[in-house]
This record gives sequence, structure tokens and C-alpha cells, in this order.
Amino acid sequence: MSTAQKAIPSDIPARLDRLPWSRFHWLLVVALGITWVLDGLEVTVVGSIGPMLKHPNTLGLTDGEVGLAGSFYLAGAIIGALVFGHLTDRLGRKRLFTITLGIYMAGSALTACSWGIGSFALFRFVTGMAIGGEYSAINSAIDELIPARVRGRVDLIVNGTFWIGATVGALAGLVFLNPAVLPVWLGWRLAFGIGALVGVVMVVARHYVPESPRWLLTHGRGEEAHRIMDAIEKLAVGEERQAKLPAVEQRISVRPVAIGFGVILHTILVRYRSRALLGLVLIASQAFLYNGIYLTYPLVLDRFFHVAAQRVPGYALLFNVSNFLGPLLLGHLFDTLGRRIMITASYALSGLMIIGIECFFLVGDLTAQSQTLSFAATCFFASAAASAGYLTVSEVFPLEMRALAIALFYVIGTAVGGLLAPTFFGTLLETNRRGALAVGYLIGAGLMLVAAATEWFLGVDSERKALEEVASPLSAE
Repeated sequence: MSTAQKAIPSDIPARLDRLPWSRFHWLLVVALGITWVLDGLEVTVVGSIGPMLKHPNTLGLTDGEVGLAGSFYLAGAIIGALVFGHLTDRLGRKRLFTITLGIYMAGSALTACSWGIGSFALFRFVTGMAIGGEYSAINSAIDELIPARVRGRVDLIVNGTFWIGATVGALAGLVFLNPAVLPVWLGWRLAFGIGALVGVVMVVARHYVPESPRWLLTHGRGEEAHRIMDAIEKLAVGEERQAKLPAVEQRISVRPVAIGFGVILHTILVRYRSRALLGLVLIASQAFLYNGIYLTYPLVLDRFFHVAAQRVPGYALLFNVSNFLGPLLLGHLFDTLGRRIMITASYALSGLMIIGIECFFLVGDLTAQSQTLSFAATCFFASAAASAGYLTVSEVFPLEMRALAIALFYVIGTAVGGLLAPTFFGTLLETNRRGALAVGYLIGAGLMLVAAATEWFLGVDSERKALEEVASPLSAE
């Protein structure tokens, strides 16, 4: 650390947490939460569009080249999360979520203009970088601006909007990828252009989202932080009601210092090593099970239940609805019953339900409909568990390294869920044996049960607590 600056006393965290829910918070949810919608849209559109990209009137790609482009997207997301996560902690939340949105719009628009595998893979890489960077910047900003009493449910619901994007992507695919509606050479390009169009609207909305006063405070910009805090209160409750807000009872004093990578590593690996282990187990377990089920389920329907390809989107839609309803309906319980109880329960229920489903699957007692309904019911809890995993890693580390911590665990989830799980489950499917596939699901279920136990023993009771109480800033006195 470098020479410390003069200490800055402040009541900003308490003032943010005392605010009633208002139009300001709705602005945050809409303007910043769109990231997960865009990610769901991207993943679903690319999945639907893959076969069309092999058509000679489009890009004429091979199966291997379609897969290669997907790998480029994931690689971009991993690199973008790490690079932009670090910059978000150094340069600010607002600056980075503005930059990453601009990069996303450019990547999405350029993808629509691709002329071959080289350009397509490059532009998918750029788009992935933007999405990876968005996760860090947006999660940080939301957690630091949303009142503590509702932080859990808001975070879960916002993360759950990924499935709204997935649903929109599936419905858009029915229109843009239908040769009876649009010519083949044009439809796929317009499908990629949807994201860029949504981004234009978000540029306007995000213009009104302020920099995090908490971040400004820890970077020595106390006067600016208090000026923005005054503006937030005015927007949230009106100038005439500001005096009627509850009295501020907690204050914090920070002495801004430069935080190097050595301090960050010591904080993660030594000071908060149990929290790091907790985050690793939560993120990796849900990513393995989730992607193993969701990304390979169309193949399961085809191989074991002989469902026609044109009927698969209907089954996927049921998954998407259940995945969104879980965080939406269970989210408030993470703030009332508490993180430890609900995270343990959601992970454990997901694992136990998978074990039960596989017992029936092995003996052939399930139809395509009953198997899908069973998995959809499991995803109701698993989706809440997955969102809670990301909620955990975004609130249990100090403010000065919050975005980078989110990025690190996002990378773990992307690597385990996006790279390992689909390959592993795909290999099991190639055996054409129910027993082999069931082993994969049971491994995923076991990991979820391990995560539930880990949460019970190592979980952090952060519900309704200020972020500074959950993890004291590195610059706090």
C-alpha cells in the first residue's frame, strides 16, 4: 500500500440503506439488470442459429467452426471478466458499465456483418468480453446502491432475468430464422442485431445511473460522493421528504489507499479464505449441474424419448419459465429467513430432487413430459441456488476488490459450466446408456449436496446487513 490519505468520515452507507424503494431503484434494476437479459438472448440466439450458419447462403460454416465460435465467445467472457473486473475496481462502476455496453453493441452489430469464420469468431470474442465485463461492473453497482434489507431478493431476481432473455431469444428465433418470414441470408443477421438495438435503449437509461457513492468514498472523492448521495435522496423521496427519512445511526471512516494485487491475494487466500472456498464450491457445483442438464437436454429428448426437433423449443420454454419463477418467488426469503437457511435449502433440494428423478429415469418410468416437468421443478430451486451463489461472492468481499472477486468466480463458473460440463455429459450421451448418463446427473447432485453442507458450515449471515458490516472496506479505519 502507498502512503495513506486523510481519513474521510461519512454516513453514506447508512443513507443508502435507509432509502425506501423508489423510482430510482426501478431505474437501477431496469438499466443495469438488462445485462442478464442480453446474455440469455445471446446464448439462445446462437444456439438456435447454429444450424443456419452452415447454410451456403449464410456463412457456410462446418459443425467444428460453429463450436469454435462458441469457444471464442466463452474465452472472451473469461478474459473480459478479469480485465474489466480489475478496471471496475480501479476506475469506477459507472465508467466501466458504460464502456462494456458500448463494446457489446459494437460486437453484436459487427457479428451481424460477419463474412466468414474468422470475422465471426473475432466478433463473438468481442461480444463475450463485453458480457464478462458487464457481470463485474453491474453486480458491483447494484449491490452498492440497493438497500440492504432487499439486496438479496433484488440480486436474485436480476440474475434470474437471464431466462427472460433466453425466452425472448427463443421466440425471436421462431421469427428471424423462419425462411417463410425472412430470407435465409438476412434472418440470422437481424437476429444478432437485436442485442445492439436493445443496447441503444440502455445507453439512454444508464446515463441517469450515478457512480456508486461507496466507490467514490473509498477512492478519496468524498465531496463528490456526498453530492451524488444528496441527488439520489432527492430523486428517491423528493426534496421535501428528505428531512423525514430515518435518522442515520451508523457512520464509517475511510482512509483511501492504493490496493495492490498482493493485498488482494492476501485478502482472498488468507483473510477470507473460508469465504473464497465457499464461493468456489457454490459457483462450481451449480455451474456443473445446471449446464450439464440445460445444454444437453435437447439431446436427451432426442436419444431417449425420440422427441422431434421442432418440438424441443416447447420443452425449453418450460425450463425458462421455471428458472425465472424460482428467484422471483423465493427471493424475498433470502432476506427474511436468511442466506444460510435458504442457500442450504435450495442447493440441497436441487440435489435430492435430481437423485429421485434419476431413480425413475434408470428404470424407464418417465416420459418426455414427466422428465421435463421433473427437471423444471428442480430448476425452480436450482435457479435460485445459482443466483444465490453469485449473490454470495458479490457481497462477502471488501468494496475495493468486489468487482474483481465477482470476475474471478464468474470465470470459475464459466469454465466449469461452459467448458467442462457439456463435454462431460456429451461423452456420457454418446454411450447411449441410461446408466452412464445417470452417473453424470448423480455426480452433479452430489456436488450440490456438498455445496449445501459447505454453506451451512461456512455461510455468511449477510441478510439485511450493510455491505461494510459484512466485509469491512480495506480502507476503513
